[in-house]
Amino acid sequence: MKVENIVATVSIGQNIDLDYLDKVLPNVEYDPEQFPGLVLRLDNPKVTALVFRSGRMVVTGAKSTPMLIRAVKKIIKMLLKYYVTITSKPRIQIQNIVASANIGSEVMLEKVAFLLENTMYEPEQFPGLIYRMSDPHVVLLIFSSGKMVITGAKSEDEVFLAVRNVYTKLKDLGCLREVKREEEIISEELESIESGRGRRKLTLKDLEI
Repeated sequence: MKVENIVATVSIGQNIDLDYLDKVLPNVEYDPEQFPGLVLRLDNPKVTALVFRSGRMVVTGAKSTPMLIRAVKKIIKMLLKYYVTITSKPRIQIQNIVASANIGSEVMLEKVAFLLENTMYEPEQFPGLIYRMSDPHVVLLIFSSGKMVITGAKSEDEVFLAVRNVYTKLKDLGCLREVKREEEIISEELESIESGRGRRKLTLKDLEI
């Protein structure tokens, strides 16, 4: 499993003068006629924050909770450096975690769609199956290769739980097909060549591509 992006909201509980920040902060974009928020980009950690006059921010791009917290601390220190008064502790709330995973087995999607509730599978429109899981409350996009995308989690623990639960469900329903290891495939192909050539000794020419 790998966290691809964390979207979180941050509130400092007081108004912010965005016109002033636009003049003094580096790496910002602010065009209130196009968008009401100021766009602030950090290089390390690499995240983007949308800062609003209300004192609310939306932070995206973090790959882990510690990285998110580190980014928020850096933003707060930056605001304090430029004399923005902050009197209350920032409140951080994770809104959505997007993650990817690979369960290491092929998935028989048609069988899953038939046996598992809360799924949608239209291969003519899209190759993945959508599964809306209730515990935890997330949405999984599952592909026949065993790879999947998880959205809607509120914590990294929920991502882990979702992948574990869906793997258990698919295994119990008999919807998984073990992927052969590369060395097993090569061994079978070599045996097939040898059998087809009347057990003649293999040469390098036989294996040429």
